Amino acid sequence: MKLVSVIISILVALLIVAVGITLPILFRPFYYMQIEALELPQKTGLTFSDIKFAYDEMMDFCLGLRPDFSAGKLRFSEEGASHFADVRTLFFIDFAIIGVCAISLTVIAIILKKKRLSPHKFHKRSAPFWSVVAIGSISAIIGIACAIDFSSIFRAFHYLFFIGKDNWKFNALEDPIILLLPHQFFSNCALAIFSIILISSIAILIYEFIPRKNK
Repeated sequence: MKLVSVIISILVALLIVAVGITLPILFRPFYYMQIEALELPQKTGLTFSDIKFAYDEMMDFCLGLRPDFSAGKLRFSEEGASHFADVRTLFFIDFAIIGVCAISLTVIAIILKKKRLSPHKFHKRSAPFWSVVAIGSISAIIGIACAIDFSSIFRAFHYLFFIGKDNWKFNALEDPIILLLPHQFFSNCALAIFSIILISSIAILIYEFIPRKNK
């Protein structure tokens, strides 16, 4: 049962991180609320509606809701469109991780219940407990690094997930959509992701330490 516990720990950790990434992506008002806050209309000369429409079309493509890339009234280059195609692939991978982890955990739970078995507890703590300890530690390290130098972490992320490509280095004259996605927006996305992971981790820790019979 030790192996089962390790598998559960990994699946829970991946699920929490993947969900943390997904929520800011799917909750579009998260971006809408920042349009005025980041002074995008003043900085780009576009109206709130134009910016919102451009963002929605871009996200529709990245989420697979439309087959071709578009950015509202804004022009774009083939290189720019190809980067968003790469982003769409990453989104799909993230969604797949959520599906696989959720289904796997459900299947494991059903099997354990039918066989009346309990996962092994390392040092008297459950598998999810060690999941949040691991991702909490990693998130704290990354979070501190982002607070110190977000630009370097941002570049490192792109070098890591877009290996051998430089189409993410946008030229605002050819791909003005990048003006609608300033570093501060991505910094806020990172903060939202870490917050979701932290809240999920705290919830699991609270559940772990709640006194229960036959724990």
